[in-house]
Amino acid sequence: MRPGLGPGALVIAGALALAGCGGPGSGGDSEPGKAELSVGSAYMPQPVSDDMAAGFLTVTNKGGAADDLTSVTSDIAGQVTVHETVDGAMQEVKSLKIPAGGRLELRSGGDHLMFEQLKRKPKEGQTVSVELHFAHSDPVKVEMPVKPATYTPKTGH
Repeated sequence: MRPGLGPGALVIAGALALAGCGGPGSGGDSEPGKAELSVGSAYMPQPVSDDMAAGFLTVTNKGGAADDLTSVTSDIAGQVTVHETVDGAMQEVKSLKIPAGGRLELRSGGDHLMFEQLKRKPKEGQTVSVELHFAHSDPVKVEMPVKPATYTPKTGH
């Protein structure tokens, strides 16, 4: 092991190596009883409120088992809650499912993260560190860029 690389870096490297195995749609190369999670398309619109902000990202699961996003922590907020949107109404939930071979998309107008009791108001161009916690997988740290309040991501993320 190289100096400075902890066990988390090895897990990520191993997951990336496994993600490259097999052709598209083969599905047979992933470990059947394990989720293989990666996070992308993360961003936070610059908050307009002094004490609240939203966060969006996509968790992809290339593994053979489902997992659940159970909580999120960040040094920028007193608490981060997970919300789902049903029929246009948002409600806090204890977890969100990440299906085997599928993904969980947290997006504007849909399921999302709420950063509450902000300790500081992040500005466009900064990044916010978050740690995602799962029912079965190791936590994943993500650097979430702060985008303009009106930012809309390109489709297909």
